[in-house]
Amino acid sequence: MAPESLRTQYESGATVDELVAASGLSYGTVLNRLHDAGAVMRTSWQTRRLRQNPQARRRLAAHLRTLYEQHGSTLTELAAAAGGTRRAARRLLIEAGGRPRTTQETVRMRSAARAVERQRLAVSLRARYEAGATVPELAEECNYSVATVYRLLHQAGTRLRPQHHHGPAHATRKRS
Repeated sequence: MAPESLRTQYESGATVDELVAASGLSYGTVLNRLHDAGAVMRTSWQTRRLRQNPQARRRLAAHLRTLYEQHGSTLTELAAAAGGTRRAARRLLIEAGGRPRTTQETVRMRSAARAVERQRLAVSLRARYEAGATVPELAEECNYSVATVYRLLHQAGTRLRPQHHHGPAHATRKRS
């Protein structure tokens, strides 16, 4: 029996003992072929859970696919959400019809999402600035530097109010 065939049956819920009985191979040979095919071994309780509720597995796989595709989650984040390994999360994603992204695709996707969020922030700051808030107040509220708030306001196309200088350092001097 080919390693990929054993892996497919194992991932569908068959136990190693069942594969030994069906294939006529020794226990060790089945384990070696599963390992060669890249199968992630499960514990007996994982097998029981898989067999008890295959609909729950499909729901989990669909949920992980949604997180992955619509929310931009990584395989590591999916593994944490599913309480398993990255490899198991990847397998569930593929079972649900998803396609794992490359690292570069994930970086580009997250970078684009940050740019969209930054643009939303800039528009929000503009509205609050035009409603009368000062740049230092906005910087304090957002926990950004004044320079960053000015940059975001500029990106949002905000027409800035003239700066007022108060205090003795800016007092007008008498001309001779």
